[in-house]
Amino acid sequence: MKIITWNVNGLRAALKKGVLPWIIEQSPDAMCLQETRVLPEQLPEEQREVDGYKVIWNPAEKKGYSGTSTWIKRDALEVNLGIGSERFDVEGRVLRTRHPNFYLYNIYFPNGQRGHERVQYKLDFYELLLEQVNALHLAGESVIITGDFNTAHNEIDLKNHKTNHKTSGFLPEERAMVDKFMAHGLVDPFRHLYPEKEQYSWWSYRGAARSRNVGWRIDYFLISENLLPRVEDVIIHDDVLGSDHCPTELRLKE
Repeated sequence: MKIITWNVNGLRAALKKGVLPWIIEQSPDAMCLQETRVLPEQLPEEQREVDGYKVIWNPAEKKGYSGTSTWIKRDALEVNLGIGSERFDVEGRVLRTRHPNFYLYNIYFPNGQRGHERVQYKLDFYELLLEQVNALHLAGESVIITGDFNTAHNEIDLKNHKTNHKTSGFLPEERAMVDKFMAHGLVDPFRHLYPEKEQYSWWSYRGAARSRNVGWRIDYFLISENLLPRVEDVIIHDDVLGSDHCPTELRLKE
């Protein structure tokens, strides 16, 4: 099974840059898109309905902002839009689908902003999500969380870690929330497979950061520990253009 996540930084712009042929060529079983920034009705039908996929949308109430979309080849057993709190759900950040062996969360985590004005909002979002994950684990369910976490977990996950300890996305309290998820039965399969690999999924548009590979790994997967034996690989497609983020792929044994 192949699951791909990608923050497309505006789906309409990304489609003009040719992301759809790449996705079709890859043929993932599930495609999780974040920061779509579009209402489905704003797209032509051939982009709104993709052959071979059931396309699920969770746009933000505010036009041109946030939003998620999950494309799946097989019908989900259950679809939930949002996280169950209007405070977060108006921004279209969470799309959860249930599959035979796991729940798949497609999430665009909040950004704490340069002035840190949304850091508490972001931390509260993490806490509410963790409550849901804990409840699912207690019920014997497995979980895959993917998307743009807007947090680099450890120093190896960003190029210039020494100068970013006071930057949202690498604040101690944000990184501690990722630690907390991992203390509650979740694993980062990329870091499990590649403990010393320095590879990034996002680059600023400023200062030719991508060509210099001055990036951050903020797009990833966290999976329930019992799914780890099924992991075949995690691939960061850092050669794929179309956004300031690149796609990241999780391969699971059926």
